[in-house]
Amino acid sequence: QVQLVESGGGLVQAGASLRLSCAASGRTSSSCMAWFRQAPGKEREFVAAIRWSGDRRYYGEFVEGRFFISRDNAKNTVYLQMNSLRPEDTAVYYCAQGLVAERVYSPVQYEYWGQGTQVTVSS
Repeated sequence: QVQLVESGGGLVQAGASLRLSCAASGRTSSSCMAWFRQAPGKEREFVAAIRWSGDRRYYGEFVEGRFFISRDNAKNTVYLQMNSLRPEDTAVYYCAQGLVAERVYSPVQYEYWGQGTQVTVSS
């Protein structure tokens, strides 16, 4: 079984930084880890992805160089460093894992999901 637990969300002012963590249990080396976010009234949006093996990283178009995804295999943890936060970044951020070969940006490709962590950015 796979369990994903997000942490690190909170309330910050515009321009601040946050680092989200996703602790994974039961991972496989072939899995892809991703961050998605969902704001009220909007569909779930791809943020970033990384595999447990390899150096390839993927980012959503809106990131604009502000966010960075990384991993610590020894700790079974994936991180999302978010800098220069804007009010429009306000959303629930979800960690996900799946055996993804293509379309890493599609939430349909991910089998396991955490419960999410709230990020709120004030003006």
